[in-house]
Amino acid sequence: MNEKREVKLLNKIKRLLKRMNCPRWLHHYGPKTYEFYQHVVALLLKECFKLSFRRVSKLLNMLGVEVPTYSALCKIRKRIPLWMWKKILQLTADFNSYLVAVDSTGLSRTNPSWHYIKRIDRKKPVKSYIKLSSFFDTRRKKFLALRIRAKPRHDIKEVDYLLKQRSNMKKLLGDTAYDAESLHEQAHELGIITVVKPRKNVKRGVYRKKQMKHYSERTYHRRSMIESGFGSLKRKYGSYVLARAILAQRAEIYCRTIAHNLDLLIN
Repeated sequence: MNEKREVKLLNKIKRLLKRMNCPRWLHHYGPKTYEFYQHVVALLLKECFKLSFRRVSKLLNMLGVEVPTYSALCKIRKRIPLWMWKKILQLTADFNSYLVAVDSTGLSRTNPSWHYIKRIDRKKPVKSYIKLSSFFDTRRKKFLALRIRAKPRHDIKEVDYLLKQRSNMKKLLGDTAYDAESLHEQAHELGIITVVKPRKNVKRGVYRKKQMKHYSERTYHRRSMIESGFGSLKRKYGSYVLARAILAQRAEIYCRTIAHNLDLLIN
């Protein structure tokens, strides 16, 4: 790892945690050996380089960066509250967004080799995945808000949760799955223009007709940028999660998206 890049990453994370008014130590009792930023740095680098807890702890200690032991990293990952992950993601994504795309993808819970699948005489792998719905800034190429579920659910059900996290946008781009009167109404009340691919033979809805006046094919095709964002996330950090518990899986995915945004900030 380049020493200048390493120091730059440490300073960036310290600055983000300072803007959050985050406590120096996450725990109130016990020995204050390692600060909270040291845990965050180790967890981010673990996802960036696809390392285990043992290897990332050993590697950073060899490079002169003091980090907790692998067992402490494994425990702290589940203890970090959700609001902290959301706040860090928002700080890395900037606050003003103009064109925002919404879509969902899946991350596999297991990573069996094709040789193993062939040996057990199974034609297709087991369909077990984590569903990730996201808001994506099509201009800055950054993730703005996440919704993580352990079980599949219709895409339109996740938009209300995402809008509560990120409602400061001008236009919301989505495919046919997001063409619902409830979404058009909610976006109209927030002053957001929805550019959603209309479903066939569906023309009812007062707010759908209002929003369709602003529909543009050229603007809609910028929605494909979120597909590129998901592809970049999976190529760099893997298309599967290694954790078993949903709290740890959520931490893994947030670390990957935060690392994606930080990479754009640093570069």
